[in-house]
Amino acid sequence: MVHGKLEVLLVSAKGLEDTDFLNNMDPFVILTCRTQEQKSSVANGAGSEPEWNETFVFTVSDDTPQLHLKIMDSDLTNDDFVGEATIPLEAVFQEGSLPPAVHPVVKEEKYCGEVKLAHLHSSSGNSPP
Repeated sequence: MVHGKLEVLLVSAKGLEDTDFLNNMDPFVILTCRTQEQKSSVANGAGSEPEWNETFVFTVSDDTPQLHLKIMDSDLTNDDFVGEATIPLEAVFQEGSLPPAVHPVVKEEKYCGEVKLAHLHSSSGNSPP
């Protein structure tokens, strides 16, 4: 089993369903890779077309199956679920990296926008056993 790092550049999303009725929503993304979870910053007032341009790094092994993105709307009381995307990682480990790509965002099995990742890049670590 190869251990290494997975680098993900979260660029933007578009076509999201705006869950706020009074104001533009304030979207953020929770990125999960196995048990590791990281959060993007909140794109205040960005509505259905947020941009983040943030890089996240996860420690992975070659049997890590996927990266899960959960898009949320930041609210004072409860954050609202906007949609989610699942990115299979097998090709990343085989190729070393993937070109920029747009992934569908779904909510209750319905298409509700898309999220763009500029690159997924994996690298093996040579750490001692």
